[in-house]
Amino acid sequence: MQDLLPQRARQLRKKMTEAERKLWSKLRRRQMGGLRFRRQVTFDKYIVDFACFDPKIIIEIDGSQHANQVVYDDERTKYLQSFGYTVLRFWNNEISNKFEDVLQTIWNVCIPLPPCGHLPQRGRLPY
Repeated sequence: MQDLLPQRARQLRKKMTEAERKLWSKLRRRQMGGLRFRRQVTFDKYIVDFACFDPKIIIEIDGSQHANQVVYDDERTKYLQSFGYTVLRFWNNEISNKFEDVLQTIWNVCIPLPPCGHLPQRGRLPY
């Protein structure tokens, strides 16, 4: 089965869902703080929707079929976390209806704030 994963990942890249396309438009080309995300990545026995290897972030977008496979998704998430990855899961409707919130959540995880001692002086922006 693992021999088929790279082929399946290529197929999934060609047939992304609307929610995946929308999120990919913001993750690709290092738009998220300069981080390199990849889509439909084979990860051991799984294919994950989006992955950034430094920092270790995996983003999964779940459609309605995932409502019936909660136990499987939980096991999968725990497995991926055992390799040190932070796994973020979003529902398709979150991508459609709360896209800015989704992007902010991803940003907050990928680009954490500096410690309080390193805040810019009042009135000066860090960029």
